[in-house]
Amino acid sequence: MALKFQNIQHSSRGSKVRRLSNTHTHMEVIFSAAMGELVSRSISFLVERYLKQRTAATTEEERLHSLQRLLLRLHVVIEEADDRLITNQAMLQQLSILKKEMYRGYYTLDIFSCRAHGEGRAKDHEVNYSFAPSIFNPAKRVCFCSGNREGAAQTELLEQVLGSIRNTIEDVGEFIMFLNRCPRLTRQPYNMYLLLNKCMFGRQMEMERIINFLLQAETPPGAAGNPAVLPLIGPGKVGKSTLIEHMCDDERVRNHFFQILCFSGDDLKDASVETLRDGGRIKHRNRAMGGGGTLIIIELFLDIDKSEWKRLYSSARSCIRNGSKIIITSRSNKISNFGTTEPLRLQFFSQEAYWYFFKVRTFGSTSAEDYPKLAAMAMEMAKLANGCFMAATIFSGLLKDNFDHRFWSIALATLRNFMQTNISAYGESFSDPWQMAEPVYVRRAKKTSSKWLVIFGDYQTCSAETEAEDREMISVQDLFLGSVRPRGKFKVHAWTSHLEPHYNYIFHCEIQRPQRLVARNKRC
Repeated sequence: MALKFQNIQHSSRGSKVRRLSNTHTHMEVIFSAAMGELVSRSISFLVERYLKQRTAATTEEERLHSLQRLLLRLHVVIEEADDRLITNQAMLQQLSILKKEMYRGYYTLDIFSCRAHGEGRAKDHEVNYSFAPSIFNPAKRVCFCSGNREGAAQTELLEQVLGSIRNTIEDVGEFIMFLNRCPRLTRQPYNMYLLLNKCMFGRQMEMERIINFLLQAETPPGAAGNPAVLPLIGPGKVGKSTLIEHMCDDERVRNHFFQILCFSGDDLKDASVETLRDGGRIKHRNRAMGGGGTLIIIELFLDIDKSEWKRLYSSARSCIRNGSKIIITSRSNKISNFGTTEPLRLQFFSQEAYWYFFKVRTFGSTSAEDYPKLAAMAMEMAKLANGCFMAATIFSGLLKDNFDHRFWSIALATLRNFMQTNISAYGESFSDPWQMAEPVYVRRAKKTSSKWLVIFGDYQTCSAETEAEDREMISVQDLFLGSVRPRGKFKVHAWTSHLEPHYNYIFHCEIQRPQRLVARNKRC
């Protein structure tokens, strides 16, 4: 009986072991199947994600190529229009729309291209690639992370620009038909860089409106003896004087008036008939006419009240002939009440148009596509310049003569420091140092001293008046980037206009410590 009991017990143990073994085997099978399924799904997910990213990148690249082709077509139409004499205001307005679309398109291409260039240099902190561009190079593959919010915003921007330019080109047929009827301008062919120095960039519509005003016959007949007045209003350094200079240089204006007289605010103190007849600067005199109407240009730096204007207008009316016209310019909106027609208001360029202007001025006839990293730095400098033409003229003049990466890096660092220093001195409410409403501080690139440069203001003068001072003035390159160590108060030659009478623009400067910064540091 004992032997039988032992056999039964041994059999029971064997059965339990077999059951445990079977259970373990089943668990291994289940676990293996689960892991296989998990690995399979993971691989499928990764492959699918890779294919989606590759498709998205390819789609982005195709869209950029499409945008580039559309811009080429649009650029051809605009270049043809710039070579024609367009006087119709509706056509000029449509041309302005075409140019805005072109500037916006090139700006978008440059942003995408430069970010693609910057992805391989993530550790390079010299350039802020969030808005740094170069002309798009189709040979370079552009890859963006479409999974984040920034990538989605970029894709949406590209779609908007692409769709807008497509619609614009579809509607351009009628414009081209009327354009063929406009006479060609008689001038030698220029590339865009030279064209910017010969023509008025971005102000063609404003230019033609002024010329239409000047050439328009006096109506009604009773208006004879009362010269028409056009107010020209705009903030400082927006280009009012430059627009006037280009207008005075137009052959249609020169052939229409016997003489063109220019007066500044200082010339008009206690103005009399004799002052207007014999004073002012003679901009042009057409001796072949033997007499005729006079164009009077008045540039006001300060406000003028209504009584002063009435006295000035009365003096002008008594000393000029029929057919004469007056243009008055000012930063103040008050002069709008002095006009006999609607005032012309100038605004700063959009960011897209200003970048196009800055890029062409900086790179000249050289393609920015060949220097993608320099183009990236140029875009950041254009953004820091905040639409100021004087800043664009100064810095583009410095950069275009030296295509050295280190030099451009120093210029960018100086410009960054210039903005940061003045914001630190005046606070976040400080609007724009280029307006120079208050003294602005400059920290030079080569810190040869602990002191700072302070720019108190700027003024313009004729070249002939500054010939004796040229030897005493330092250049703007030495001001920002040089090693010259001026002392006390001094003058800096900023730039010279290419238009007659070739104004020199001068900075009043002084070496000192910024008291506002010192006081701020003490409070901290």
